[in-house]
Amino acid sequence: MYDTGSTAFMMICTMLVFFMTPGLAFFYGGLSRRKNVINTMLMCFAVIGVVGLVWVAAGWSFAYGGDGSLSWFGGFDQLGLNGVAGKMLAEAADVPDGTVYPTIINVMFQMAFAMITAAIVTGSVAGRMKFGAVLTFIAIWSLVVYSPLAHMVWGGAGSLIGDKIGALDFAGGDVVHISSGVTGLLLALTLGGRRGFGLTSYRPHNVPFVALGAGLLWLGWFGFNGGSEFAADGTAALAILNTVVASAAGLASWLVVEKAQTGKPTLVGGVTGLVAGLVVVTPGAGFVEPWAAAVMGLIVSPVCYFAISKLKAKFGYDDALDAFGCHGVGGLLGGVLTGFFCVPELSWTSHGGLLYTGDFSLLVSQVVGILVTLVIVVVLDLVIIAVVRALFHGELRVSEHDEALGLDACEHGESAYPAYTGLDA
Repeated sequence: MYDTGSTAFMMICTMLVFFMTPGLAFFYGGLSRRKNVINTMLMCFAVIGVVGLVWVAAGWSFAYGGDGSLSWFGGFDQLGLNGVAGKMLAEAADVPDGTVYPTIINVMFQMAFAMITAAIVTGSVAGRMKFGAVLTFIAIWSLVVYSPLAHMVWGGAGSLIGDKIGALDFAGGDVVHISSGVTGLLLALTLGGRRGFGLTSYRPHNVPFVALGAGLLWLGWFGFNGGSEFAADGTAALAILNTVVASAAGLASWLVVEKAQTGKPTLVGGVTGLVAGLVVVTPGAGFVEPWAAAVMGLIVSPVCYFAISKLKAKFGYDDALDAFGCHGVGGLLGGVLTGFFCVPELSWTSHGGLLYTGDFSLLVSQVVGILVTLVIVVVLDLVIIAVVRALFHGELRVSEHDEALGLDACEHGESAYPAYTGLDA
């Protein structure tokens, strides 16, 4: 028989992770300009449709299919989820050792991960990328980048990053945050800055939306990190506790930094620190002690604040809603800090963190795993961008007229605020 407690736990965690993508729509929508809020939110919701279909068609098979003989790719044996229902029935009759819940739940859980990862990417291109080009890119990216990367990290014995390199990623530092943040940065560099970038101050148009979205993300993240233990046990509880602690520390730390830098702590800043704390603890959520999660949260906010407020201005890239500044940078930092703070007894490998063992092995594995992830993501992203550009006749960006008028009206014929008639707010 299946473990009914773990089965119920994983179903709840799955629903919580599905909840994160609509939450991100509110978070990004509030941060955007009012003439682009429909477009910004619809990109997140459209990802649900695109990735949901792509995952069933081939994403699951590319990530978790095959016989485990390939270190970088799953297989073609479960295209269209062929055989998953039969496998579920077979397991119900004779549950294999170590199986605590039906495989079908994992298909859904991992689908929710693929959705939120793709949705994060859209934040970097808000306000200027053609809607069709975004969805085309996401459809290809989910199959070519996300699914194989998930196999390399979480594919079990023989997987390139998780097994051969020995890097730890409990819930998605590499797979979710680094991949989406770096992809967003490359798209932002490809598109160039928004109209008036560097001259105009882009302020969030709806701060309560931002806070609502952050709250929904916070709720969903408990399923995101807790469910990545794949059982209702003490490690899952530790992951959830660490999620609370790191996000609390990130929020508090951001407010302190913001007060010191600008003289005024803000709600947008506070919830951005909350999200940064969630990001940084994700790769180590089930591997570190709560005090270490607090340290990670305290460290990440100054680093992400610097990336968002200083680095972006210095290098002149327009990461519109700071997908790279928060998720990319936070994910990179979290992966490295896991190499310091991992409790040896909780490690999936034979190595613990530098702080406990004095051994650099895990830290080196973490860094190498991150570097391999960066190379794979950058190279494949550039290829996909070239393909999508060719499909759209060399132009990924909307016209100057449409950008000035707003993507809500020009791309979708809708307005979040029908009485509003201005062009540049």
